[in-house]
Amino acid sequence: MKTDILIVGSGCSGLYCALHLPQQMRVTVITKSDLESSDSFLAQGGICMLRDEDDYEGYFEDTMRAGHYENNSASVEIMIRSSRQVIQELVGYGVEFQREADGSFAYTREGAHSKKRILFHKDITGKEITRKLLGQAKSRRNIELLEYTQMLDLISSDNRCYGAVVKKADGTTALLRASYTVLACGGIGGLYTHSTNYRHLTGDAIAAALRHQVALKNINYIQIHPTTFYTEGKQERSFLISESVRGEGAKLYDKHMRRFVNELLPRDELTAAILEQMKKDGTPYVWEDLRPIPKAELEAHFPNIVAYCAKMGFDVTKECIPVVPAQHYFMGGIQVDTDSRTSMEQLYAVGETACNGVHGRNRLASNSLLESLVFAQRAAEDIGNKAAKEKREDALPAGVGMEQYEDYEAYIADSQAAVLEEIRRTEAGGQNKPGLQD
Repeated sequence: MKTDILIVGSGCSGLYCALHLPQQMRVTVITKSDLESSDSFLAQGGICMLRDEDDYEGYFEDTMRAGHYENNSASVEIMIRSSRQVIQELVGYGVEFQREADGSFAYTREGAHSKKRILFHKDITGKEITRKLLGQAKSRRNIELLEYTQMLDLISSDNRCYGAVVKKADGTTALLRASYTVLACGGIGGLYTHSTNYRHLTGDAIAAALRHQVALKNINYIQIHPTTFYTEGKQERSFLISESVRGEGAKLYDKHMRRFVNELLPRDELTAAILEQMKKDGTPYVWEDLRPIPKAELEAHFPNIVAYCAKMGFDVTKECIPVVPAQHYFMGGIQVDTDSRTSMEQLYAVGETACNGVHGRNRLASNSLLESLVFAQRAAEDIGNKAAKEKREDALPAGVGMEQYEDYEAYIADSQAAVLEEIRRTEAGGQNKPGLQD
């Protein structure tokens, strides 16, 4: 199998990268599950945008403060300055954001934001954006989309990437040769007992990086979302109660129905406060009250949250719901520069898989979609510039053996164990991480 550019992952970063690559190049996008089972489809709250120049310093400071000033300031500036162009392009792709009566954008606010600067589509913003990107990708003749095709390993020699070893939909293993490879594999939620992520997102890119000595950064920086709907027993995926509901006025209560915290604290600080309150109360959850939000706004802005809670037996217009923190987002990952280049030649990483330093120790709400799109585009542009200057026709390195992949279950177990061990090795300086599987 051969392609010009291999993209591993069909979330918003992988698709946006594919759409910005030269259309004369063959692009192959592979995904471990079906095309819509990416965390990009699950993003509820929205996507940030620099509203005007007067908000630049505030937006920059909010991002830095949430990240405990460990952010890469150059990456933060690139993201913010690129936001208006990205939003304009998304609208051109048919993405529909909430509008005011006069047709202007409607904005919402989430925790740690000093003002409203988040665009949204009901409470399914990620789905609205990613399905429109997927539609665009399906219409491009140079983009091939392969479902149920899993990256098992990278093919490399002398610190240069030549593509990947993949397990195809029919169960066979093959070499997929590529001049450039982009890792857009998502996060590591599948390694957690309680996570808002899909279970198949198990850090495959991190495992490959460890095998091939590709530089990593801050892989112990793992964000816990403060509010997911509490249910007894292990769930396939924890249901997120968007931070936007707190931005619009929802409150948090202890077991005595007393408010105990500022609901708009950064996520890591709020998570710590909730966990401490649960410990004091001896309860596995706290209560979230959505009743301060007008019923009409609840039904218009958060219809899926309202419907899910109703399915679980709670009428959010009349009663509180139980919520608990759960693993949510991976701020660390494969170390990349501002053009999404890794430490290995011809290998890029984008989205949640990558760490360009935008988020620092803790991600500011609704920066993830924007960051993913901005730096995916920069990866595509860098690849396009390189491809225009040099025609790559690299032969596969000699001695690529397939024996190690024959026992698939053992290979995957070893890969996941390696990721967990590396997180544990580095986690002394990280956040509280409830629910990490042994």
